[in-house]
Amino acid sequence: EVSTDDPETAFCTLANREELNPEEDSIHHCLYQFTRNETLTETNKLLCDVCTQRHCGPKNNISEKKYVYTNAKKQMLISVAPPILTLHLKRFQHAGFNLQKVNRHIKFSEVIDLAPFCTAKCKNVAEGNTKVLYSLYGVVEHSGTMRSGHYTAYVKMRATNNHLSDLVLQGQSQASETEPVKGQWFHISDTHVQPVSVSKVLSSQAYLLFYERLL
Repeated sequence: EVSTDDPETAFCTLANREELNPEEDSIHHCLYQFTRNETLTETNKLLCDVCTQRHCGPKNNISEKKYVYTNAKKQMLISVAPPILTLHLKRFQHAGFNLQKVNRHIKFSEVIDLAPFCTAKCKNVAEGNTKVLYSLYGVVEHSGTMRSGHYTAYVKMRATNNHLSDLVLQGQSQASETEPVKGQWFHISDTHVQPVSVSKVLSSQAYLLFYERLL
């Protein structure tokens, strides 16, 4: 959605993103890059209706109107914190005319804080909160190439999260947890299911990450 807020607060976030200093090849670095502030200049200038109106006047014929483009800043931030956060990692890159799979490991954690990536006026975050925490409960991994391969999953079996139900059904939660939801992780490959450790999950080559909101 386009924000028309005060320019002084339009690019503010719930938590100071400049203190993050995210590690390269990490999910925090991916989120930081995706939500970075961009300057639109030269051929990327923004068409400004107000500037065009001011320059041409309201009575000018449409055919004679000269549109005015102006330098601008752009930033994509989260305006509503979702009950379930799904992160889809881009695992391909162009190599000439071909697509090549990206196999490097992207670091991710059991709990992540979305506050540095949320707008300061995030709609479903209580006033004064500076944390928007999520706990990992599922990972999809792909092995192989762009042409063929195999999908497997890591899933955490855990107790029912009543706070998550409140978020889904009512759009609100009183959760105060800051630790991961406790449970046993399992690796699923076709019909084979076996228990695995958290370290095994966190070392996987994630393609899709699934988090549930804690706070």
